[in-house]
Amino acid sequence: MDKQWQVIYYVSASGDIPVRNFLDAAGPMLKTKALRILQHIEEYGLQAAIGHIKKFAGTPLWEIRILGGDSARIFFVTQEGKRIVLLHAFYKKTQKAPQKEIALALKRLREHEGP
Repeated sequence: MDKQWQVIYYVSASGDIPVRNFLDAAGPMLKTKALRILQHIEEYGLQAAIGHIKKFAGTPLWEIRILGGDSARIFFVTQEGKRIVLLHAFYKKTQKAPQKEIALALKRLREHEGP
């Protein structure tokens, strides 16, 4: 089956891949859930993952919600050519996403897009 979407990990100027590092350090259950959602998006598109994703109003950001004992979020953006760029991941401990997490994702988006 052809992939509907291409998943791209943000890479910092120093070569760091923060979302991949987060997933590698996460527990096996959280990592499995996250990778399953990403695979689902790749194969069937964003609409198929509607129960796991949410658009942030007023920003270009979307979030993937990974629920369970350790709830986590992955911020991403969509790009032309049916690509999503994974920008930032964090453990969710409060009802609303902290502004510092949103700001970091937006900063990485600016870096990814270049000058």
